[in-house]
This record gives sequence, structure tokens and C-alpha cells, in this order.
Amino acid sequence: MPFGISIWELLILLVVLLLVFGAKRLPEMGRSLGRGMREFKEAVTGVEDAARAATTPTSVTPPAELPTASLEHEAVSAEATESERETVS
Repeated sequence: MPFGISIWELLILLVVLLLVFGAKRLPEMGRSLGRGMREFKEAVTGVEDAARAATTPTSVTPPAELPTASLEHEAVSAEATESERETVS
């Protein structure tokens, strides 16, 4: 076993934790511990990624062009708004 802990010592430790914290609190503690370890790992790798990104050049791609609206669509929209104004008045 890791750190020289036998299976019996591990079981005794788990029973003591169960008695101290209760059955409802242990899953919450496990989730928060896992979340903390994940955030720490992301923070450490994020620093490495930022340093790596600063040293490597990046290629800049131009933004994609949006299609222009057709004149027919604009005319239909103008007629629709005029008819809406007449019905409201």
C-alpha cells in the first residue's frame, strides 16, 4: 500500500472519519477535495500554458465576412413595420 499504510489501518481511518464527520458530510468533503485538486492542477498547467503561448508566435486569422442582407428582405421588413404601425395607431 502507498505510504506504508496497511489495509487495516486504512479501514480504521475510514471508520473514524465516518464517526467524526457523518455519512452525509463525507461525500461533500470528497467533492470539495476533488474540486480543489482540479482547480490547483488547472492553475499550475494554466501558468505553463501561458508561458508557452507567450514564447510561441500565433497566427492571426481574419474574421469571417458576414453576408449582406438583400434589398428584397429590407423592403419586406419596411413594409411589415409600416403595417404594424398602422394597426397600433
